[in-house]
Amino acid sequence: MFQLVIPRGLATGIPFPNNRRVSESTVQKASHCAWQIHYHIVFPVKYRKALLEDDVVEIIAEVTRGLAERDDMEFERLGCDRNHIHLLCSAHPKIAPGQIVRVFKSITGRELFRRKPALKKELWGGEFWSDGYYVGTVGEGGNWQVVEQYVQKQGKPREELRQLTLF
Repeated sequence: MFQLVIPRGLATGIPFPNNRRVSESTVQKASHCAWQIHYHIVFPVKYRKALLEDDVVEIIAEVTRGLAERDDMEFERLGCDRNHIHLLCSAHPKIAPGQIVRVFKSITGRELFRRKPALKKELWGGEFWSDGYYVGTVGEGGNWQVVEQYVQKQGKPREELRQLTLF
């Protein structure tokens, strides 16, 4: 339902300075290393509540743009269903995937509660995101396109998931 392409933190389609899109073949370089690491990260909203409405996703995208500008992280895709989020991102090797998740969850959660206080009534524990997450590395070639398409399709109705009948 929500598809936000986020090259260098871009949430909508507004051009930004340094608007370079990281792809599966981009080798990024720093002063003493070069890397080509991409992560597919998934985590749910606390209690799996369906709270990722358009306005909430727009806030998340805006905060993500700030994270990409501030930290050594590149967010390539952001896909949402109503109760969980998919990130396709890249980061400097010194940044562990768990650290990406921790930073993303804490900053987006805090901003969501600040901008939309009504969310606190839905989530009585004071946290927006669930504690767990999934992280997988995305390799070169076909695997990248498969994961990118999967993240893009999040939230869209799936015709093939309809209930089958026996007779």
